Amino acid sequence: MLKLEAVHAAYGNIRALRGISLLVERGEIVTMIGANGAGKTTTLKTILGVLRPRQGRIFFGEERIDGLPPDQVVRRGIASSPEGRRIFPRMTVLENLELGAFARTDTANVQRDTEWVLALFPRLRERLGQKGGTLSGGEQQMLAIGRALMARPRVLLLDEPSMGLSPILVETIFSIIRDINREGTAILVVEQNARMALSVAHRGYVIQTGQIVLEGAARDLMINEEVRKAYLGT
Repeated sequence: MLKLEAVHAAYGNIRALRGISLLVERGEIVTMIGANGAGKTTTLKTILGVLRPRQGRIFFGEERIDGLPPDQVVRRGIASSPEGRRIFPRMTVLENLELGAFARTDTANVQRDTEWVLALFPRLRERLGQKGGTLSGGEQQMLAIGRALMARPRVLLLDEPSMGLSPILVETIFSIIRDINREGTAILVVEQNARMALSVAHRGYVIQTGQIVLEGAARDLMINEEVRKAYLGT
C-alpha cells in the first residue's frame, strides 16, 4: 500500500534521509526503530508531505504522492498521530475528534466512526466535553490516535505512541494498535520502545543516520544479536 524508493530528504544543508526504501503491505503493522536523530520522524514527515524529498519516490498504491501537500495526502488515505500528540488543548475531546474528519466527504458516516473510536477508547467517551489540555498524558495519546482514525485512513502513521506513558498505559496503547490493525488498517509505527514495537509488528526496519541498515520479520529482529544489544538492552 505504501512504498518509499530511495528517498533522500534534508533540512537545509543537513541531510536527514539518505536513500530510504521501505514497504508497508495491506494489513501489516510495520515498525521503524532507531536512536534519536536517526531519521524516523523525518521519514513520516516526508511521507505526509510536510517535508519534500530531494530525491526518490513515494507511492500510495499505484499513485505517486511525493510532492503532494499534506491535505491531499490525508485525503488519499494516510493519517498521522504525531510525536508529542499535538492535540488542540483548548478544544474539547469531541471537537478534536471532529477535526480529524475534516477531509471527509462521507459526512453521514462520521458519527458511526466517532462511535467506533469511542468504543476503542472508552475513556474518551467519559471526557467528550472536557478540554483536551486537561487530559492526562495517556488520554491525550488516545485522543491523538482517535483523531487520526477519524480520517478513516488506509495507512496510519504513529510517531512514538508510548512516549511519556507508564508501562501499564503502554500495554494498553499497543493492545489498541493491534485492534486497529485487525479492523483492516495498515500501520507504520515509529517507536523507541523497540521491544514493544517488535512484539506487535509483522516486519521491522532499523534506521541509523538516515539509512536503513537492517530489515526483516519482527520475530527475526527480536533475536538478532545487533538489535538486542543496541535496542533491547540484552
